[in-house]
Amino acid sequence: MTKYIFRALTALLIASPATAQSSAPREPNDKGRIPILEYHLIADKDTRWGRSADNFRRDLQLLYDRGYRPITVADLIDKHFDIPAGTSPVVFTFDDASPGQFSYIEKDGQLEIDPNSGVGIWLAFSREHPDWGKRATFCMLPGASAGHAFFGEKGIAGQKTAWRMKKVKFLAEQGFELCNHTLWHANLAKYSDAVVQEQIARGVMAIDSAVPGYKVRTFALPLGVWPKNRELAKSGSWRDPKTGREVTYSFDAILEVSGPSAPSPYSPQFKPFSLPRIQMNGHELEKELDRLDATKQRFVVGAMH
Repeated sequence: MTKYIFRALTALLIASPATAQSSAPREPNDKGRIPILEYHLIADKDTRWGRSADNFRRDLQLLYDRGYRPITVADLIDKHFDIPAGTSPVVFTFDDASPGQFSYIEKDGQLEIDPNSGVGIWLAFSREHPDWGKRATFCMLPGASAGHAFFGEKGIAGQKTAWRMKKVKFLAEQGFELCNHTLWHANLAKYSDAVVQEQIARGVMAIDSAVPGYKVRTFALPLGVWPKNRELAKSGSWRDPKTGREVTYSFDAILEVSGPSAPSPYSPQFKPFSLPRIQMNGHELEKELDRLDATKQRFVVGAMH
């Protein structure tokens, strides 16, 4: 018996830092910071705006092993932390609706989700780790070029135009959050108030076309640039000249393009209309997680959440 106890103790002592850290109990800290991660392309290799599929898989595993569980931006705003006590929330955001984030493969007339696309990787990971869930925020473009129109069109990257609405509807049905990123990624500072409102309202209208009645609560600033009239990023309206329909929008959260982890929603520093995000390049994720632990600034859910 003594021999087996010694082996167990030795295994604990030589455990990797990540393993030891994930198994150690964490004290609740509802004043800590929450990483909001910003992904763009999911591709074969890492680039300035791209994350390789393999590294995306590693990101999910790293976060899981270190005791993080995903929530949406809307969850963050609502202070809705439906994750186990002792774990920490992390927010995934995906900008620009490129095919690499969500693509279909057609086999014998049937559509299958590409297992190497972001959504395919996520769903496989959640099947292997049921407590991971399906909580992320997709900030979409319905009318951008180069396939950035609801995850691909016109045969770009093998994606058919007819599949676009089906993808958006699927995300909503699975519990992912649908976020507006304008119609085609306009630099809003360059345009008039009327064009700014059209760009944003038509993004909302497109989401409503895919998921009727869906309340879009989050807006991601294209390029991180505010319109000259900053209030129009929060709320506004536009009248469709073809139908006379007036489309209004009013958001609960606005995403910036860069920054550190976000302050706790229980902190006076929390600004829902200016949420910073961490661009997912290189080893930024590991660096930020290490920093939060070293400075004891990590948000940790308590039993009452």
